[in-house]
Amino acid sequence: MTKMLRLRWTSMAVAATLAALAGIAATEAAECPRKDALGTSRVLSVDAKTYPRVGLKSFPQTLPLADREVVLTFDDGPNPPTTSKVLAALAQECVRATFFLIGLHASQQPDMVKRIAREGHTIGHHTYSHPFMARIPFDKARSEIDRGIAAVETALHGAATTTPSTPFFRFPYFEGTPAQLDLLQSRGIVVLGADLWASDWNEMTPEQELKLVTERLAASGKGIVLFHDPKARTAAIMPAFLRYLRENGYRIVHIVPSAPPQKNADAR
Repeated sequence: MTKMLRLRWTSMAVAATLAALAGIAATEAAECPRKDALGTSRVLSVDAKTYPRVGLKSFPQTLPLADREVVLTFDDGPNPPTTSKVLAALAQECVRATFFLIGLHASQQPDMVKRIAREGHTIGHHTYSHPFMARIPFDKARSEIDRGIAAVETALHGAATTTPSTPFFRFPYFEGTPAQLDLLQSRGIVVLGADLWASDWNEMTPEQELKLVTERLAASGKGIVLFHDPKARTAAIMPAFLRYLRENGYRIVHIVPSAPPQKNADAR
């Protein structure tokens, strides 16, 4: 596994075991030292061949989650004042999530990118500047994908590459064309949508957001949940949301890539 996938609460022996099991669909998560915390229930390996596009808001298929299993995802970061609060809430509950980073923001905040990875979270990609991808020419869309990946990889590893160490991508606004989807699939990059979201891009109070997302989760019973870590209201509700999950029997699934992405002539 790459260093961004090292688990904060995992011993070296368990980390080696997870690496050996990288090609297996799911593994047990590391034990959390705080016994009363929510914790991370299991690690799910995801590859583009089996799950090229997931998330019921956009696609007919989603991840193989059992009832009351939840994948936490955060878009549009990093933004240090709010991302730090989200990370603190996740750490308090020994929970690992996936952060889809905007390349421009990553290039401006490389230390925060490294912190997200260091604390055991998965880092995915969310273009360079967050455009409406379905409304721009294909070549420009490909450039947005490549520049975004390169900016995140530079922040993480100090070297630009358009082959992502974590081949997970999410479209801004959940808009993408068939040609863009095919491009990502040809490069072994999983496109992750969401099964439900907090709608935190809308103006509302933290209390309203918490009520909205918990009601939606109660109705769906499981799923990939979308938040935005730059949103102050989301950072404010995260401790209470995680407490809700713990008190209502939900379990956290941490997603990781199952294999390195395919090298492709389009990956320039």
